[in-house]
Amino acid sequence: MIRDITIGQYYPADSPLHKLDPRTKLMGTLVFIISVFLFNTIPGYAVATVFLAAVIKISKVPVKFIFKGLKAIFIILIITMVFNVFLTPGEVLWSFGFLKATREGISLAGKMAIRLIYLVIGSSLMTLTTTPNQLTDGLERGLRPLNKIHVPVHEIAMMMSIALRFIPILLEETDKIMKAQIARGADFENGNLVQKVKNMVPLLVPLFISAFRRANDLAMAMEARCYHGGDQRTQMKPLHYEKRDHVTYMILALYLAVAIGFRVAGI
Repeated sequence: MIRDITIGQYYPADSPLHKLDPRTKLMGTLVFIISVFLFNTIPGYAVATVFLAAVIKISKVPVKFIFKGLKAIFIILIITMVFNVFLTPGEVLWSFGFLKATREGISLAGKMAIRLIYLVIGSSLMTLTTTPNQLTDGLERGLRPLNKIHVPVHEIAMMMSIALRFIPILLEETDKIMKAQIARGADFENGNLVQKVKNMVPLLVPLFISAFRRANDLAMAMEARCYHGGDQRTQMKPLHYEKRDHVTYMILALYLAVAIGFRVAGI
């Protein structure tokens, strides 16, 4: 399951989505997330599905690779659905003791499941088609107006970029440590909840040590290269919008207008 997490990974490909400005992709992800919560009916989710399928097709990222990331949220998805089914008041369809499944709960569980799945896929598409450096530059340029109120935009963008960069590294490190501990007789599967928590200690301790060591090495490397952020820092590849970015913004505006229209009309 550790290898199934795709958020934070980059998939190199020669696609129109990879060539877009990172600010455009950030805005597109934000618009898609907003639309997922605006749509509230089957026709609305059908529109979101068509839009997401078109973006996946354009990205040239294998569908299996994208949907592999859903395995990591399977438990969260099941828990969310169960809570919504049994804790939402409404017309009771089935009951067993104090557990009561309602029609409204089933409907809400389905909507929440769709939203959660689409949020993960949409976020994964952004990181799969955008390198960490591009993401940092896009965040910094997009949030630049906040500099006027003394918000450390560059530092925030750099921290987010480093965090995304370290996700696949830490996942790979976790997999290696887990296999090494299993070879030494560690058991991460059997036992009750308390025992499973105790069994995680041989995994968490070396993982934290490795994470702190990597963070220290990164800090020393940045200091050795006299790294400093701020407005005076130049970029090797300055960002600039092209025709495809303007076309994408028009498509996003139209898609958002459709989502708002569906919400207002109750479709």
